[in-house]
Amino acid sequence: MAYVDGFVLPVPKKNLQTYRRMAQKMGKIMREYGAVQFRECVADDLTVKMGAPFTQFVKLKRGETLLFSWIAFKSRAHRDRVNAKVMKDPRLTNMDMKMPFDIKRMMYGGFKVIVDA
Repeated sequence: MAYVDGFVLPVPKKNLQTYRRMAQKMGKIMREYGAVQFRECVADDLTVKMGAPFTQFVKLKRGETLLFSWIAFKSRAHRDRVNAKVMKDPRLTNMDMKMPFDIKRMMYGGFKVIVDA
């Protein structure tokens, strides 16, 4: 069964390019260790007419934008193996890990895929 780690996080617009560079490096490392898919998406249309908009839960501040991201794996066990390898990779220790966003406001979770159309 496929497995996905999902993230929603607010990023100051002034830090978006810094975040993008960091995510590109991280995506390359994750894929090298076996992640099936790595996606980083920036908000484009958050004015929804049904349901609750992401902005209601994240409480975006002035000058921020929202990122919706996911990493796909073959299974939860595969995710755990990939993450363990990634955390030991020396490129992470050499990467400037000063987060270009407030990590306390990031939403994260692991999800089992129930539909893959």
